[in-house]
Amino acid sequence: MSSKKLILVITAEQAYIRSTGADETFSAPNDILFSAITDTYIPLVEMLGRLCEEEVPFKINLVLSPVLCEMLEDQEIQVQYQKNLERRIEIGKKELERNAGDEKILPLVKATLDTLEKKLDLFVNKFQRKIVRQIRKFVSKGVVEIIPTAATYAYLPHFADLPESVNAQIETGLLSAKYFFGEIGGGFYLPYLGWASGFDKILRPYGINYTILDARALLFAETPSEKGIFCPARTNTSLVTFGSDPDTPRDIRDGYSQNQCYLSVEKDVGFELPGETLRTLMKNDGSRVQTGFKYWSRTDDSEKNVPYNPDEAKKQVQIDAADFFGSKRKKLLAAADEIEDNTATLVCTIPSEYLGQEWHEGVDWLESVIRICAADNEVELSVCGENIKKQFSLQKINPYPCSGGGDGYSEDLLDSSNNWMMRYTRKATERMIELASRFPGETSLKARLLNLGAKEAFLVQSSALPKMIQEGLCPDFAREEFKKDILSFSQVFDALASNSVSTEWLTNLEKDHPLFPWMNYRIFSKKK
Repeated sequence: MSSKKLILVITAEQAYIRSTGADETFSAPNDILFSAITDTYIPLVEMLGRLCEEEVPFKINLVLSPVLCEMLEDQEIQVQYQKNLERRIEIGKKELERNAGDEKILPLVKATLDTLEKKLDLFVNKFQRKIVRQIRKFVSKGVVEIIPTAATYAYLPHFADLPESVNAQIETGLLSAKYFFGEIGGGFYLPYLGWASGFDKILRPYGINYTILDARALLFAETPSEKGIFCPARTNTSLVTFGSDPDTPRDIRDGYSQNQCYLSVEKDVGFELPGETLRTLMKNDGSRVQTGFKYWSRTDDSEKNVPYNPDEAKKQVQIDAADFFGSKRKKLLAAADEIEDNTATLVCTIPSEYLGQEWHEGVDWLESVIRICAADNEVELSVCGENIKKQFSLQKINPYPCSGGGDGYSEDLLDSSNNWMMRYTRKATERMIELASRFPGETSLKARLLNLGAKEAFLVQSSALPKMIQEGLCPDFAREEFKKDILSFSQVFDALASNSVSTEWLTNLEKDHPLFPWMNYRIFSKKK
C-alpha cells in the first residue's frame, strides 16, 4: 500500500428544474438536466462499470447534490428524458439524410447516432431509468465513497448568522444521502467549499468527521497548516479538513479541455443551423437547444470550422491524462520528501460539468487518469474517509473563511445581477425558522402546509438560480422560478397567519415540488 494518495472528488449539482409540461418538446430549461444526463451521468456510470468489470483497482469520492438525486429518481423526469433521447435519435436520422453527401461529416453523424441509441438502451433496459441506484451499486462495492452535501446546494456562509438554516441544510443533506445510498461515510461537502468561522461546531454534532476546504482556508489560517494541503489538519472540535488542490479545476477549464483537437461543444446543430432548417428537424418552444450532434473541433477562429477527428482526440486524451497524473505525482513525491513519515495526500476536486458537458472527452480523460494511476507503483487512488485515521493527532488550525468560487470568496454567487434575490431569501429563511418555533407539534393539513413551506425555503436558499442569472444561463427562467418559489412560500406563510388554506392549491404545489418526500418542517427548529 502506497503512502502517497491521490484523491479524486467529482462534484455534481443541478438547479431544481421540473418543467413537466414540456412533454416531448425541447426546451432550454429541461435541456440543462437532460444534456447533463446524456453527456455526463450515463457515461460516468458506464465508466465505473467498465473499470469494475476489468478489475482495475480504484476509488473515487462522489458528491451528488440531494436536488440532483431527487430529479434523477423522479419518474416523470425519467419519462421526459427518455422521450428527449428518442427525439434526439429522430433528429440524428434526419441528419443522416441531410449530410448524406458529406464524406467528412457523415461518419460523425453515424457515430453520434450510435452513441445515443446505446445510451437509450442502457438507460431504459440496463439501468431501468434508475441512475442513482446504479451508482449505489458502486458504493456497495467500495469503489465509490459518497460525500453528502447541503440540501439545495446553498452557499452556507450567506446564512452563517442563521444557524437553524445551516443546520437544516446539513441535516437534510445527510438524510438525503442516507435515503439514496444507505450507510454513508463521515464526511460532508460544503457547497463551493464555503467555510465560515464556527461551522465545525455545527458539523461535528452530526457525526461528521471531515470536510474539504479551499487551499486558502489552510494556508491563510492564523496558524497555517505545517504540511500545506498535503496532509489534513483539524479544527478545535477535531473536524478533519482536507485542502483542495487549487490547480486542478483551472488546469482542466483553461488548459486540457481547450485543446483544438477536441470537440467544440458550443457548435451543436441546434445552435448552428438556420431557423427554417432547424424547424424541420425538431419541435420545441422556439428556443435553440442542444441536440447532441456536433461536428467541429475547437478553434481560435469562430468562423472557421474544422471537422472533428475522434482518433486524434483519443490520442490527445491519453497525453493530457498522463500530463495531469504526472503533475500530481510530482507534487506528491516532492511533498512526501519534506514530511517526516514520507506520507502525502492530494485532493483534486473536479466539477462534473467538465466531464462531458463543457469538455466532450472529459469522462474518457478521467478514465485514462484512473487507469494510469492504477498502474503506478508509488501513488494510489484513495478516498477521504480512508485518510482520517489519525484524526485526533493532526495539527489544530482555525481555517480561514473563504470558498472555492470566484477569487476565493464566491463573489460570483452574489453580484449586481442577482443581489436583489438575497433580501427575499433572507426574509423567507427567517420566517421559516419562526414558523418552526410557533408550530412545534402540528399534524395533518397544517403539517403538510409547513412541510411545503420548508421545501420552498430550501429552494430559495439554493445558489443554483442566482448562479444561472450571473452566468447568463436561461436567466429569465431562473428569475421566474425564484419568484414562483418566493410567492409559494409567502402563500404558505399567509395561509398559516390567517389559519386558512386551499387544499387544492396545496395538493397541486406538492405535486409540482415532490422533492424530499420525507420532509419534516421541524428541521428548522432551534437546536436545544
